[in-house]
Amino acid sequence: MKLFGTDGIRGRVNKYPMTPENVLKIGMAAAGVLKKEHGRNTVLIGKDTRLSGYMIESALTSGICSMGMNVTLVGPIPTPGVAFLTRALRLDAGIVISASHNPYEDNGIKFFSSDGFKLPDELEKRIEDLIIDDGLGEKRPSGSGIGKAYRLDDATGRYIEYVKATIPKGITLEGIKVVVDCANGAAYKVTPWVLRELGAEVITINDKPDGININKGCGALHLEGIKNAVKQHRAHVGIAHDGDADRVMFCDEKGTTVDGDQIIGICAVEFKDEGRLSGDAVVSTVMGNLGLEHYLLKNRIGFIRTKVGDRFVAEKMRSGGYNLGGEQSGHIIFSDYNTTGDGPITALQTMYLMKKKNTSLSKLVSGIKLYPQVLINVGVERRRDLKSIPAIKSVIEGAEERLAGKGRVLVRPSGTEPKIRVMVEGVDRNLIERLAGEIARVVKEKMA
Repeated sequence: MKLFGTDGIRGRVNKYPMTPENVLKIGMAAAGVLKKEHGRNTVLIGKDTRLSGYMIESALTSGICSMGMNVTLVGPIPTPGVAFLTRALRLDAGIVISASHNPYEDNGIKFFSSDGFKLPDELEKRIEDLIIDDGLGEKRPSGSGIGKAYRLDDATGRYIEYVKATIPKGITLEGIKVVVDCANGAAYKVTPWVLRELGAEVITINDKPDGININKGCGALHLEGIKNAVKQHRAHVGIAHDGDADRVMFCDEKGTTVDGDQIIGICAVEFKDEGRLSGDAVVSTVMGNLGLEHYLLKNRIGFIRTKVGDRFVAEKMRSGGYNLGGEQSGHIIFSDYNTTGDGPITALQTMYLMKKKNTSLSKLVSGIKLYPQVLINVGVERRRDLKSIPAIKSVIEGAEERLAGKGRVLVRPSGTEPKIRVMVEGVDRNLIERLAGEIARVVKEKMA
């Protein structure tokens, strides 16, 4: 059994592992691992706007309280808000109930330790081991040893004030018109409030969650809506979150996509110019565009790659002492401010840079020439070692030969979904589209 992927536990609601019975066990096991002999012994639980969040929240709370830990409930709030509040309130752990960019039928559970970072593999393994421990129930306390659940009513307000404090006092965003696509998710209040309170003119779309419309044709994975709205309202910038708002994608005043790689690039150069880019390097993943790497090297900034997943970026930043990193998909970590990808903070930092430079987003990113990339997701029924399948290995090697050093191929299993992700990057779009299609076809034949 391996419940934890690269971003916690995730699956279809009411099917294993996201059944209420199993979620109860997850809560019990997590408390069994996290509970200390002395201290507050309190876990903070936040969630996105999915209908199933109520059910999972209740099951988790019951499991945790049954093991003698207390729970602080904060309701819908972005994932980075949970990381921040866990640290700020000095609690023992934080839990987010969310399946991020997945459809509403899915949900998930991800954990933060008391310092706001994702749980290390060793603790996740101990939680998994306890879930299958038939004796777990025998370890539950009784009487006054049972935990309590509290609700923190001003959690969203606390997080909003913290986000605003990441730019200098006295700075306003007056004169900037922005469209915010909230994805009907966890940031439907936070980001619009932050930007309005700082003086921006804010138009919101997809900001009326009903439990089943989260990510539905909107948000960071569906940018047509934000592009059209920016052009319709003649806005200066568009911001699109995913369901739990740990990431953000942009479009400029022309309706052109601006992704995480480009935001990392402009922020890295600004940080270096200000003398505050730790290690004169940024951390990204193997998905990071070669165009970003070349742009950074031209500006004498190092580029460090990790496996895909913001947790691996955060781990490398922490161990190496770097303060800027992230992913092409919009998970961007400003470790001076937060310990995980933070969509609202990234949105604010980008708009602050526009204001500071008195220029448009299109001009800010104009120096970054990204290579074309083709991404194809292939659904699979079970995971297998890709290197053990000769036909897949052969088609990948053939593609690399045809690129002749002017591009690269990356084929990997998703850490959050039953899919194989095929990425081909190069200077010739027609060629990389053909190569990606060939690889995806072979993967489907051999693994579907």
